[in-house]
Amino acid sequence: MFTPLTIGLGAAALTLALWCGLAALRGEPTKDRHFVGMAVVTALAVIQLAIGLFGLGSGDRPSGDTTAVFVSYLVTVPACVPLVAIVSLGERSRWGSATVAAGALVTAALQLRLHEVWGGGGG
Repeated sequence: MFTPLTIGLGAAALTLALWCGLAALRGEPTKDRHFVGMAVVTALAVIQLAIGLFGLGSGDRPSGDTTAVFVSYLVTVPACVPLVAIVSLGERSRWGSATVAAGALVTAALQLRLHEVWGGGGG
């Protein structure tokens, strides 16, 4: 697994969560600039998916017997932010921004879990 990309994606997701969380606290809906941030996080997640699948195809495997778990996390990550983006389009209030913040936090948490599963760290 490409650790710098995992760290970068986690940091970008946390930044998006903070940004949209502050918008929610100010009572603002998601705006176009938030969707640009969501696109950046999603693009990084798709790149991570491609690198992860390529690595699995070329013989790299996560520690232990966790390949299925790793693939399930890997495939879930690119779906998180686009799904909450769709919800935020339907909810044009502060709750749309809060939803994006929550989805970005889930994305960041999944990065930690991906790294843990790949390296065989804790349970």
